Amino acid sequence: MKVWSYDDVAKHASRDDCYVVLYDKVYDVTDFLSDHPGGTQIILKYAGKDATSVFDPVHPPGTIEKHLPKEKHLGTVDTNTVPESLRKEREEQQREEQQRRENLPPLEQCLNLEDFRLVARQVMTPMAWAYYSSAADDLETYHENRAVFRRIWFRPRVLRNVRYVDPSTSILGHPSALPVYITATALGRLGHPDGEKNLTRAAARTGLIQMIPTLSSCSFEEIVNERTEAGKPTQFFQLYVNSDRNIVREMLRKAEAADIQALFITVDAPQLGRREQDMRMHFDDAGSSVQSSSGDEVSRDEGAARAISSFIDPGLDWDDAMWIKNQVRMPVLLKGVQCWEDALKAYDMGFAGCVLSNHGGRQLDFSRSGIEVLEEVVYELRKRGKAPGPSFQLFVDGGITRGTDVLKAIALGATAVGVGRPFIYAFSAYGADGVVRAVQILRDEIEMNMRLIGAPTLRDLVPEMVDVSALHNRGTTRGELPETNVLNPTGERKSHL
Repeated sequence: MKVWSYDDVAKHASRDDCYVVLYDKVYDVTDFLSDHPGGTQIILKYAGKDATSVFDPVHPPGTIEKHLPKEKHLGTVDTNTVPESLRKEREEQQREEQQRRENLPPLEQCLNLEDFRLVARQVMTPMAWAYYSSAADDLETYHENRAVFRRIWFRPRVLRNVRYVDPSTSILGHPSALPVYITATALGRLGHPDGEKNLTRAAARTGLIQMIPTLSSCSFEEIVNERTEAGKPTQFFQLYVNSDRNIVREMLRKAEAADIQALFITVDAPQLGRREQDMRMHFDDAGSSVQSSSGDEVSRDEGAARAISSFIDPGLDWDDAMWIKNQVRMPVLLKGVQCWEDALKAYDMGFAGCVLSNHGGRQLDFSRSGIEVLEEVVYELRKRGKAPGPSFQLFVDGGITRGTDVLKAIALGATAVGVGRPFIYAFSAYGADGVVRAVQILRDEIEMNMRLIGAPTLRDLVPEMVDVSALHNRGTTRGELPETNVLNPTGERKSHL
């Protein structure tokens, strides 16, 4: 095939004649402009240029091959013709990456999940940090997700034989080493080149279940194929519902063919919330190839979250959810339920359960925490002679950073909890080893506190072991005390500005 110089590629930089360079290969994307899921503007921004640096972290491998016919693959670029400005830009990016990781603490010095967040902030690019850490509006819900656990206190039992404790459980009929699963989080390769594959490897090594996200930046095939090399962890799939139901049907068939064991329909995101920290980064790429085939323009100045979510159907309703449920043989759950009325409706309609969640504080500000909703859902179910159990399981996510948080949720009726950001932070800094370390920390905390509470098994964790009298007494959620951690061992307060 033809070998191009960068100068030759640069001559094709218009809407009617548009070439781009990706991974040192030249592509004619002129005819693809109107079909690009994220609109034409992002492609035109890099028309005649190398777009690899913005394309690579957020597109699964095979995206180009999937969308462009072979005749549009024009050849390779002569790397000796790289413009000096691009060469300097690449060198600067490498220097910045090296500088971010120069003072990375040894993994064994991370003693809690908060340590991973602080280390990740040090090593992530500003864009990646803004995407992962951002939350809706004034961050009230984000902070409440942590604060709510401080309002739940234990009522331990004593003189119980806790020489041996067993934190293992069953989630939707599948064994799990802990009452914890790896919940779905998008764009893993923003934090680490291996992205979500780190989570698959860690799930295999720790006995946890992994929920695969719709908006992964590794392809679905890459993630499920990683099982053959890393063992075979149980995997669930989180579904953002595309407006094009043919795409939805195709995704469901792929999930079933890949032996996915449960489907979680995200129901709290008819539109992604305003995450202003993310928006300020002016994210300028479209993300995953699972989006719709519409050529509609999407504003590129509203952050990664908005840029990757234009395909989500805001018209999703209960009938659609039932249609999806009837398309598959696996258990189907609703992810993002925020009140007891909807949980009871899901129960009555035959769904396998609910994730009580406010999307990690990233959607509706001033939406209640999952564990607060859990307490009222369990109460309302039991009042009607119903109860969470094997046929209708309740899960909680958001703000969980300690083993005590996990145990509080189990005592109140949850089957398990989902952990997202902490595992992303762990692998962004240390790869799969970081996630394994994070899981071990959680395991140690859970086992220790099961002994201190007087619960040798999870079945022994009952509502009477927690005091929820202050659960609904929301006050200021921002008053955090200085904490010691791997990057701040003295406990001195440090500004986040």
